[in-house]
Amino acid sequence: MLDSRAETPRITFGMIVLNGEPFLQYNLRALYPFAHEIIVVEGAVIAAAGAATMDGHSQDQTLKTLQQFKELEDPEDKLTIVTRDGFWNEKGEQSQAYADHATGNYLWQIDADEFYQPEDMQAVIDLLSANELISAVSFQQLSFWGGFDYLADGWYLHQGGNHIHRLFRWGTGYRYCTHRPPTVHNKLGQDMRDLYWIRGTDLAQRKIWLYHYPLIFPKQVLEKSQYYDAADWVQRDAMEEWAKNTFLNLQHPFRVHNVYDYMSWLERFEGQHPPQINALREDISAGLLDLETRSTNDIEDLLRSPFYRVGRAGLKALSPLRLSGMRAGRWGKRNLWQRSRRIR
Repeated sequence: MLDSRAETPRITFGMIVLNGEPFLQYNLRALYPFAHEIIVVEGAVIAAAGAATMDGHSQDQTLKTLQQFKELEDPEDKLTIVTRDGFWNEKGEQSQAYADHATGNYLWQIDADEFYQPEDMQAVIDLLSANELISAVSFQQLSFWGGFDYLADGWYLHQGGNHIHRLFRWGTGYRYCTHRPPTVHNKLGQDMRDLYWIRGTDLAQRKIWLYHYPLIFPKQVLEKSQYYDAADWVQRDAMEEWAKNTFLNLQHPFRVHNVYDYMSWLERFEGQHPPQINALREDISAGLLDLETRSTNDIEDLLRSPFYRVGRAGLKALSPLRLSGMRAGRWGKRNLWQRSRRIR
């Protein structure tokens, strides 16, 4: 039986960041109204040494942005900055660092380039308020590519790569266990996704998405690719080559996603961006940010091509798990989203 007297959600947003510009300040502003606290762990893991300073910090203005936000835009003292002089061993260690500082009853992991519509964040928080049994929430992502008007899609995303685990109930004795995938256990050792889990497919039915901007700017993509080439957990060893040949030059238009061993393609985005992304775009247009952007002329030519449209349609039809992805939304006894709607 559902209990409508659930504890008021106090959201701890946890972020790890290295070279978070230009997204960071806009993301903090987007989170602030919904946050009990925001804990940002800044710095590089060993595999990202090529994109960091000698003592393991961001090469861009990330630390300055955090400090300025703390001084000028944090009247409720919500932001905590965690850093160290030296490199972190792995991203799991960084995630555990913000989890160790968390005082909320929910932990919402977020990257600097991940955004939500404000009304969608409020809808998720309202759901948590209505139902204290919910233990984890995942989201489907919209993955932007090359510019703000284009999305990458493909077989890897259809096979589950677009499902992002982000929100977990949190409390005394809880433990952040792994970063890949993000996993939280309660004090009994139970995985939060083994209890009452809201899946991304169910939120997507309500048009609630994670708006992900990982492949927008050349500097951003080249740094990510260098990191993936150096990381021992990645099973692809030609990320920098992919960045130069495909992201910058579109030589392989059906391998656009950076998990390049799966077929993928580009589509035009027809929706609305979150408000803080629109603010970022306006600042870019006004010349307020010193930022290299990617030309989109080749993307426009590609999307106008009838041959590309035919090829894209064929790949969609052949997507290996097209039907099983639809079945993933069936919850059986755990369909709390459907049941909780009767309470609201």
